[in-house]
Amino acid sequence: MQANISIGLVELSSIAKGIETADAMRKMSEIKLESAFATAKGKYIIFISGTVAEVESALTRGGEIAGKDLIDKYIIRNVHKGVLQALNKKVKIEKVEAIGVIETKDAVSSVYAADAALKAAYVEIVEIKTGSGIGGKGYFTINGEVGAVKTAISAGVKAVGENAIVNRIVIPNAHPDMLNIL
Repeated sequence: MQANISIGLVELSSIAKGIETADAMRKMSEIKLESAFATAKGKYIIFISGTVAEVESALTRGGEIAGKDLIDKYIIRNVHKGVLQALNKKVKIEKVEAIGVIETKDAVSSVYAADAALKAAYVEIVEIKTGSGIGGKGYFTINGEVGAVKTAISAGVKAVGENAIVNRIVIPNAHPDMLNIL
């Protein structure tokens, strides 16, 4: 289910350049600056939202300002509502079925992969973690019927490409105790 909102994701290798980039993006467009923060490895992450045109304008300007410090940038048009619910927080699930996880080398690619996964199959998002406290990497966790989880994980990997992936797993029939850690 889509949220009828677009989000932009930018990851930089410099905190100072990240702050400058966030300011330039906000001045360029009528976007909402959802969050911006430094990660453990000195990266800087920016999340924005708004209409497709405004987010595209802001991302273009952000790329110009970021220059050589730009690691990655994505736009997600009509973002899945689950992405917004799970971004850097956990969503309570009632029953553990199959669990899927994609771990990415960089933070923002995990959000892009999660959106693709949620749109590809009927699964529940558990969480999307971006950079902070995990060394600049990203990951997301999903739950659902094993076939749907496999489809979703494949779609997430395909969206960002094999080179962006550290690891991916599908645990069919996860133990009920996993509910305590998810």
